[in-house]
Amino acid sequence: MNAVVPEVKKGSAGNYVFGPQMYYLLNCTMCGVGNFIVGLGALFAIWWATVYVITLNPDYSHYANFGLIPAFQAMPDLWMRGTIPDALVNSMYRLGMGLMYAIAIGVPVGIMIGRILWAKKLSNVPFQFVRMISPLSWEPIAVVAFTTWNDAIIFLVTIAAVWPIVYSTAAGLEKVDPNWFKVARNLGANPWHILKTIIMPAIAFDVLTGIRLALGVAWIVIVPAEFLGVTSGFGYAIQDAREGMTYDNLMAMILVIGAVGYILDSICVILIKKFSWVKDAKD
Repeated sequence: MNAVVPEVKKGSAGNYVFGPQMYYLLNCTMCGVGNFIVGLGALFAIWWATVYVITLNPDYSHYANFGLIPAFQAMPDLWMRGTIPDALVNSMYRLGMGLMYAIAIGVPVGIMIGRILWAKKLSNVPFQFVRMISPLSWEPIAVVAFTTWNDAIIFLVTIAAVWPIVYSTAAGLEKVDPNWFKVARNLGANPWHILKTIIMPAIAFDVLTGIRLALGVAWIVIVPAEFLGVTSGFGYAIQDAREGMTYDNLMAMILVIGAVGYILDSICVILIKKFSWVKDAKD
């Protein structure tokens, strides 16, 4: 009996060796890496060129330390002295605590206003009013209300991050088919079962999207918030570099802030894709 030999489609070397799916994966990965390198390289090139053009004028030669190369040169020393690790640990702790409180408050409130019509109508005006107040405007109140600077900063992060989570959660719940709840009740599901088996899986994508938006807002807020009376964190490190006029250290810390923020955002994107109901179409 003759063995059946599967037909191998002619095409590129990638298709022949790895198969269509592996070729697609490698192609997407290479495109992503290429876009990352080109985009980051363009940003660094603009940064370097801007400082170079400015420092061509001898009157502005002191701006040379704002350049890209001095910033990279300052990083090893900042790491060895513990400036970057210490700032990273303290800022991440405040960010994590603030986000934890924001999620603990935002998700239940979002479910309430997304599920209960009268709660949505009643809360719209006060929520929109408070949401439009800059989180940093709460600094004087936070300093008076909390016993430590750390707690005051966590409060500012929380009040900045809670609103994207609230409204993303509510928007996700409003998209759920009401018939799902009717069927669940007809089958004898109690409120806890409905929450666990219908609401949470259905809104996971939207909640994670809200957390991603909240993370971006919180990461922006935490640096100026750490200009308060704390002696740790990225905000303090930047303020210390500014007062000491070590501008290469200042720019190095800005690079680290951008890199950490990018990594955190990328983690959120991975989680969002994992819980997304809509899968990317493959060619």
